[in-house]
Amino acid sequence: MRNKKVLFISQAAIIAALYVVLTLLANALGLANYAIQVRFSEALTILPFFTPTAIPGLYVGCIISNILTGCHPLDTVFGSLATLIGAVVTYLIAHGFNKPYTKEFNKVNPVRKWLCPIPPIVANVIIVPQVIRYCYGSTDSVPFLMLTVGIGEVISCFILGMILLHALEPRKENIFRQGMA
Repeated sequence: MRNKKVLFISQAAIIAALYVVLTLLANALGLANYAIQVRFSEALTILPFFTPTAIPGLYVGCIISNILTGCHPLDTVFGSLATLIGAVVTYLIAHGFNKPYTKEFNKVNPVRKWLCPIPPIVANVIIVPQVIRYCYGSTDSVPFLMLTVGIGEVISCFILGMILLHALEPRKENIFRQGMA
């Protein structure tokens, strides 16, 4: 039991660290600052498809990333909340309410796989434009901001996320070991 907790915390910490590094990389390349923001780290929002440890990992990683990149405090709160909501719903789409570490947990309907990138896209499209207007004083209309945030999220979550999912899927038992007996 103790080893499972250590494994859970370790995997979540690794995911958080990857999220931070990828966010800082996108920020350094100027991809996270314009009308269409592409955060490479958002591709990681597909990871709840594989493991529940991704949920706290993505949430903490987003909080740390937003602090390190100098985001407004409300952006840190609500942007991270969007990531958390997306991660939880992605997990539920992939696995429903099955208990982790069971045989049923590892069986995912192929249609669900393609639905998994949608929750983080929707959560960010709904929340982030409001944050941009309120915290950063954007004069762009909310529908325009929803469009631009949505384009960036589709690139990050759907395109890059699905590439990541297909790359990791054949190796999932080795990468996302859950301490199964």
